[in-house]
Amino acid sequence: MLGGGQRAADRTAEGPARKILLDASATADLMVVGARRHKGAFGLRLGRVAHPLLHHSACPVAVVPGTV
Repeated sequence: MLGGGQRAADRTAEGPARKILLDASATADLMVVGARRHKGAFGLRLGRVAHPLLHHSACPVAVVPGTV
């Protein structure tokens, strides 16, 4: 349980990550995914999972930057 009565769910699935996450977005309130930030690169470089999820998800998507 998160603050404010919110819940986070986790699950394990086999298959292509893009398809699994896009299917899961149909019943989610929010999807949170990571994006790698490469040294010297301006902004974020979205990968094969975050990019299609951001553009085709059925719910809002939060992209959280990380460092490599």
